[in-house]
Amino acid sequence: MAALFSTVFRLRGYVINNSHVSNLQVQQVRTKYADWKMIRDLKRRRTVKQYAVEKLRINTLRKNDILPHEIRELADKEISALPLNAHLTRTHKRCALTSRPRGLVHRWQLSRIVWRHLADYNKLSGVQRAMW
Repeated sequence: MAALFSTVFRLRGYVINNSHVSNLQVQQVRTKYADWKMIRDLKRRRTVKQYAVEKLRINTLRKNDILPHEIRELADKEISALPLNAHLTRTHKRCALTSRPRGLVHRWQLSRIVWRHLADYNKLSGVQRAMW
């Protein structure tokens, strides 16, 4: 892996130093996600899914009043050892097209702006513009 990175850096230096090669265009890498915030949220969701069962079990130990105080303290330490992104509250629903975090129409997973635009042009099934 380190050899690959060193090769890439050498090639980059070669392109920068030689003007006859520098006219080449570098194509941007595209993903199916709108921006880096969506990718970050996806990583958080994967972390939540990975630790969900373990976190539930530890939390039940923490909140059980019948168990001795020492066991509950151990459960507290185990919960604090889990990654911060393992908490469900760290995730946020976003628009599937624009990654907008606010104004989400939950049934379609779209922001209100995109939803209205698609509804105006009959691109959403089951949606009809109100007329009176």
